[in-house]
Amino acid sequence: MKPLHTPLPADKLYTPCDGTLLDFGTTEELADADVIIGQDRALTAIHFGVGMARPGYNIFALGPPGCGKLTAVKEIVTREAQNQPPPQDWCYVTNFDQPAKPLALGLPAGVGKRFAQDMEHLCEELNTAIPATFEGEEYRTRAEDIEEKARIKELTSLNALRGEARKQNVSVIETPTGYAFAPVDANDQVMGPEQFEKLSEQEQRALQETIAQLHQKLEKLLRQFPIWRKEAKERIKRLNREFAALSVGHLIADLRQRYAEHARIMEYLADAEQDIVEHAEEFFPRSDSSSPFALGGRRNILSRYRVNLLVDHASSHQAPIVCEDLPSHGNLIGRIEYQAQLGALVTDFTMIKPGALHQANGGYLILDARKLLMQPFAWESLKRCLQAGEIRIESLERTLSLVSTASLEPEPIPLNLKIILTGERLLYYLLCLYDPEFRDFFKVSADFDESMPRSGDSVALYARVIASLARREDLRPLDKSAVCRVIEHGARLAQDSQRLTTQLRELNDLLKEADYCAGKAGRKVIGRDDVVSAIEHQVYRNARVRDHVYDAIQRGTLFIDTQGGAIGQVNGLSVLSLGEFAFGQASRITATTRLGSGKVVDIERETELGGAIHSKGVMILSSFLASRYARSTPFSVAVSLVFEQSYGGVEGDSASLAELCCIISSLSGLPVLQSLAVTGSVNQHGQVQPIGGVNEKVEGFFDICAARGLNGEQGVIIPAANVPHLMLREDVVEAARAGRFHIHAVDSADQALELLLATPVGTPDEEGRFAADTINARVMNKLAEFTDIRQRLNEPSPKNGSA
Repeated sequence: MKPLHTPLPADKLYTPCDGTLLDFGTTEELADADVIIGQDRALTAIHFGVGMARPGYNIFALGPPGCGKLTAVKEIVTREAQNQPPPQDWCYVTNFDQPAKPLALGLPAGVGKRFAQDMEHLCEELNTAIPATFEGEEYRTRAEDIEEKARIKELTSLNALRGEARKQNVSVIETPTGYAFAPVDANDQVMGPEQFEKLSEQEQRALQETIAQLHQKLEKLLRQFPIWRKEAKERIKRLNREFAALSVGHLIADLRQRYAEHARIMEYLADAEQDIVEHAEEFFPRSDSSSPFALGGRRNILSRYRVNLLVDHASSHQAPIVCEDLPSHGNLIGRIEYQAQLGALVTDFTMIKPGALHQANGGYLILDARKLLMQPFAWESLKRCLQAGEIRIESLERTLSLVSTASLEPEPIPLNLKIILTGERLLYYLLCLYDPEFRDFFKVSADFDESMPRSGDSVALYARVIASLARREDLRPLDKSAVCRVIEHGARLAQDSQRLTTQLRELNDLLKEADYCAGKAGRKVIGRDDVVSAIEHQVYRNARVRDHVYDAIQRGTLFIDTQGGAIGQVNGLSVLSLGEFAFGQASRITATTRLGSGKVVDIERETELGGAIHSKGVMILSSFLASRYARSTPFSVAVSLVFEQSYGGVEGDSASLAELCCIISSLSGLPVLQSLAVTGSVNQHGQVQPIGGVNEKVEGFFDICAARGLNGEQGVIIPAANVPHLMLREDVVEAARAGRFHIHAVDSADQALELLLATPVGTPDEEGRFAADTINARVMNKLAEFTDIRQRLNEPSPKNGSA
């Protein structure tokens, strides 16, 4: 039967690129262009965030993947960083008062590296100069003199005690355990026990008292020995400090002169000199120097005076730009490493390692928001640093009390940098919703758009961008026809004939594959056929599921009719997305009507397979039915709706127009043309609203019909508001041009009904009645029948008369 409405002409189904807007032969003739186009709003936001020096004005660049967020951020911050001087170098040095709390030194760019090298050279000098000094003749002479005087003092005191004892006939005897006293005879021979017993009692008592007194004097003298020895050691230490100061003084003096302008270095050098002098003995050559433990001790004393150059900008000429691909807790704020020694973990300030915040301090840090949020405690650590305005290196294990190993507490480093996060919009909105601190730290949102207007100027700019991408990837140049086809594909990706996609990652991939196709064909220039081949290969690689679905329809496993008519049965269209590939899928929607109370049963919702938006669409169409057909009479009908052979979830309202037409067909008894498929949502007033994926839906039904053979009656009904979105495949456009396939655009449900049921809808007269051969008249008659039956069923039974 001939349709009541004229289908869209072929020129409405595809908007080709106007080649007259492009004045070149190949892209070699075009100048380079910024590959970030159509993002004026986002770029303005990034420039504002980068230029705003106030705290908290960090940037979140949000948008879909492939729209150039990271590229735009890098280009802008690179230009900004070139106008800024390199920031300070940062070093960690020993805190001689509290070794567990190393000191942070901020030095002008380049000074840190020079200072670290000078201190390393100082350590080498100390390793040889101090031992050489203490091995000198002067030191040995003076040290031996001190030791000799101490020894002579002890011997003199002991000899005096011996002389006093001898005068009293007592001898001082040295034993392995110390000293002892024994009486002697006239010949100065020690008395034996028998000889001592021969003495008189008075003589024995006198000797005993004398020995007791001598014992007291000996004990007093022995108590003096440690004091004298300590005094000797102190004199040795003073001597050591004197000689150490002489050997170190000129070395430190050179450093003081070199770094006189740096107050923190001057303070450190003063403390270091004092510490070297006080620990001069540790530089002495030891007899057990071959022992690995002695060597470790020597290294330890030298490491006290080394410099841990944490951040070095000696070779930098601008502010740093850091992109951290793994923003873990340690990679962000730095870490303290440990070394195993004798079964224990030890560390010192030289094992402090910098993080991305240290490297980017004074510049720009670019992070992927998703990767950051996936790392345990990384987000909280970053916020803590931003809140405090400083980088405090804390071991995550120690923070969580997972280990009890002694660790360091490095002095925090002031933080001054700009952080740019990149991520999808959902992440940004979720952070705004669930993290109350997020907006305090990221006040600037740079929202990247997925598409840009398609006009004469933008098409010419788009061609330059294509040329720039080809040159950047070292591809063959494209001729004008190839560029036109890429631009048309950009409109297809934008799902709008009047706009172009800004997600250049997909276009970049297309150019690479077109270059491959040109190479396989032996061409030096990429032509339109190469672009078409690349697109077809992309579809073929991803279309396994689509082909299986279409095969099931052809074999009759999935029931889809493409000719004839059926009451209460319509072909609905949906889009199935698998990764980056989407295709249209036809589904049979059926409706049954019967006597009831006006309830529309959505079987999908009843079985919990229907989503909220789909359920909303069903409720809207039920309201439309009631408002049109039950204004003054009861809506005495029950309706059941279902997607046949659907075993998964159903979501979206794009099938509500098809469902409405299916219900009207069941009520009117008019068959739905199975040669047509329909998509679109409907509101309570019967207006048809636009939907997404219109190109894929049209092409999906076309593929099914083409496989069975086009008969000139098949086609698709779409919302009129979706006509500007049409960028159909060439074979679909050619079939429409030849009259073998049709695309109908409708504004209202009535237009769709007239197409699907091949019958006029009808308009009410002054009394609200419809012409007999119209859809509305048939529906009203059926509803009136249901109402009469319902009234008869509700009438009370007559009572029997009494006898």
